[in-house]
Amino acid sequence: QVSLVESGGGLVQPGASLRLSCAFSGFNLDDYTIGWFRQAPGKAREGVLCFSFADGSLHSADSVKGRFTLSRDNAKDTVYLQMNNLRPEETAIYYCGAVAARFTTVQDMCGLRYGYIYWGRGTQVTVSS
Repeated sequence: QVSLVESGGGLVQPGASLRLSCAFSGFNLDDYTIGWFRQAPGKAREGVLCFSFADGSLHSADSVKGRFTLSRDNAKDTVYLQMNNLRPEETAIYYCGAVAARFTTVQDMCGLRYGYIYWGRGTQVTVSS
């Protein structure tokens, strides 16, 4: 059974960095695509960064390129989203999603054009002075 648990959110000032964690279980990460998404109040969920551990393909939103990166810790079965130079408009609940890589592309996953994504419950990130 697939499980995803996000953590690491909090309140930070503009320009600060934050690292979110997604602890996973129930699947082999090398066969999956992991995506980070966010949803601000009153707005639709949007894809931030999606990475396929099966083939190394990456898709990220233009607004986060050069600032957000994804990494993994095999010993902890955890994927991280490193976020640098955060902006107030990036205040949102951040969600980790997972899909077997053979079912969709990173572009379609980040664009929410594939309907069968496993989701975590999210972690709140607030960027404010």
